[in-house]
Amino acid sequence: MNAVDQNGNGEIDIEDIIVMGLRVPGIRIDRSDFLQAELQSKFPQEVIEDAIAYNPLHAGISRKVIDKIADAVIQHERICVSGISAALGTPGGIAMAATIPADIAQYYGYMLRATQKLMYLYGFPAIDMEEKGHAFDSETMNILIICMGVMYGAAGANNALKAVAKALASGVEKQLLRMALTKGTIYPIVKSVAKWFSVNMTKQLFAGFFKKAIPVVGGVIGGGVTYLSFKPCCDKLKASLQNTMLSDPDYHPEDDEGDILIVETEETQTAEENG
Repeated sequence: MNAVDQNGNGEIDIEDIIVMGLRVPGIRIDRSDFLQAELQSKFPQEVIEDAIAYNPLHAGISRKVIDKIADAVIQHERICVSGISAALGTPGGIAMAATIPADIAQYYGYMLRATQKLMYLYGFPAIDMEEKGHAFDSETMNILIICMGVMYGAAGANNALKAVAKALASGVEKQLLRMALTKGTIYPIVKSVAKWFSVNMTKQLFAGFFKKAIPVVGGVIGGGVTYLSFKPCCDKLKASLQNTMLSDPDYHPEDDEGDILIVETEETQTAEENG
């Protein structure tokens, strides 16, 4: 319990899992480096630079190409997470494993790697993955919570992700989007998704999933179990990211179900003034 409760609130919640995952060496993805590496064999440098400066859709890269890269990303991360954790073989990895359950950190770490890569392929800008002291930026945390919610089918997460993409594509000011994510219109969905995870994680992960998986490979999550469970989650996120204003040239936001509007209200203005 103490090893998993990273934010010290006395509960096992999605923030704990995300923090553990992001602390695994190699999990954080540099957007520019990733897009450069994935596109350099397929497109001239000027197209790649456009994709990095804006996004692949702006650079005129077809959905077919992006979908193919996304499938390869999912398969690669799926294979990686199904083996012994790479973190255990790096300097400091053994010490980390002594304080953070390696099976949980490994599984969700690779899931967060896939999440970042899929977000960047489907038009999202770089998200702040740096740790400030012992915490990650609230905006980053809440975007990742939404993505994890989409992966696991949590109610409202899909609409929230599309709202974030719509705001980014429409040029909504960064501060206003941050307010929506941390105090405004999207935040109630973030809280709802987080609550859903708190309930389901404690029941499913510790009562069943990891308990059955750990003995398979002597302390690291069972490869067969992981291999089967990893891809469906990533496919759900991919499907959601495929259909946003950042990735689909034929996207019609007026067709959104339960669309979430990001507007500056008196409440967000007051919250912004109060920091």
